[in-house]
Amino acid sequence: MSFEAPAAFFLQTNIWEMVQHGGPFGMLVLASLVAFSVFSWTVIFSKASSLRGARHSNARFLRAFRKAPGLEAVMVASEQYRPSPLVAVFDFGYEEIARQIKARGKITNRAALERSLQLGISEEMAKMERNMNWLATTATVTPFIGLFGTVLGIIRAFVDLGYQGSTSLRTVAPGIAEALIATAAGLVAAIPAAIFYNHYGHVIREIGARMDDFALEFLNMTDRSFGD
Repeated sequence: MSFEAPAAFFLQTNIWEMVQHGGPFGMLVLASLVAFSVFSWTVIFSKASSLRGARHSNARFLRAFRKAPGLEAVMVASEQYRPSPLVAVFDFGYEEIARQIKARGKITNRAALERSLQLGISEEMAKMERNMNWLATTATVTPFIGLFGTVLGIIRAFVDLGYQGSTSLRTVAPGIAEALIATAAGLVAAIPAAIFYNHYGHVIREIGARMDDFALEFLNMTDRSFGD
């Protein structure tokens, strides 16, 4: 224990010193990578909370929907499941039914009802996919930003090597080590973004499929409630 703490402190100090010696371009590259990483983690935590809540409230609302005797009963009960994307899809469909009933006294345009449900699904998918492009951008771009910083650092190291007139590894190694920090930082930013982009994409597609299935169940209940 007594040797590990000083070693860890020495490693942290060394890395910080290398970052400081990386020059203004190196600092700018690292600052941009940190900004990408911080915002991507903000998106990751935000999506984790919202998608978990959506799945949970979807399951609860779907149980209530299947037990309800009709659409009016579902409408009354839907307020307590409001975070659910299925509730938003239900609202689109119910509002279209209300418009048709008010105008004609019955359901006269099933195609319009189907389009309303699809609009609700599209709107909820757009909400769930919001900021997902940032994760994709972070996963794609940050390794190249890190590589760019590394290339700049290696060029700087070799230029300094030329000024010093030395060809020893001891002379060039610190500069190369400083440059490689940018590559490491780029990977640290990119890997979590790629992992969670793929994971959340799967969850969103699953919820989208659930909304498509719910639209069919909604149409079935509509036929039972308002069919001739």
